[in-house]
Amino acid sequence: MAEVIGIMGGTFDPIHYGHLMAAEEAREAFDLEKVIFVPAGIPPHKVQGQVTSPRHRYLMTLLAVMANPNFAVSRVDLDRGGVTYTVDTLTDLRTEYPDATMYFITGADAILEILTWKAPDQVLALAEFIAVTRPGYGLERLAMALGPLYVPFKDRIHILEVPPMGISSTDLRRRLKTGRSIRYLVPETVATYIYSEGLYGTGERG
Repeated sequence: MAEVIGIMGGTFDPIHYGHLMAAEEAREAFDLEKVIFVPAGIPPHKVQGQVTSPRHRYLMTLLAVMANPNFAVSRVDLDRGGVTYTVDTLTDLRTEYPDATMYFITGADAILEILTWKAPDQVLALAEFIAVTRPGYGLERLAMALGPLYVPFKDRIHILEVPPMGISSTDLRRRLKTGRSIRYLVPETVATYIYSEGLYGTGERG
């Protein structure tokens, strides 16, 4: 029987409980055998130098998921180098898992901007999508957002409501820079790593 896997791509700068909760909710709701976290190389919407080094983001992601046997981390985007596009991520993972049913886990807001992605038709053909959203937030604008792709691909996009957590990597970086606590917002292993490596203005060592 074909493997069913989830893929969660992101900058993970840093990874936090919001990411992990969304992945676990998707795993349970869609009977995913595992969820693969894929730290981005250089996100297309961010300038190089504004993102913490790939080494740190990869190790933080490993530390965050190590306690869950159903979670794994892939270096596919980091090893490819250059700007990371979802179509390349899914193409490479399709080669690695040729017979798997793949679900790409992302936020509902991202789905509404999918026409701005590189090769959106290929992206939707390579994997089904799980649009994670807060309760009560629908995707009524999906038809308009997808345009000509709506009819052929609408059945490949699934909405998943998850409890709102209100955690963002941007806010975590701001907290760290100003000396505020991030306890209970990220796994303790990730917090320990951040402080030991001096990341996000806590005494950065690169």
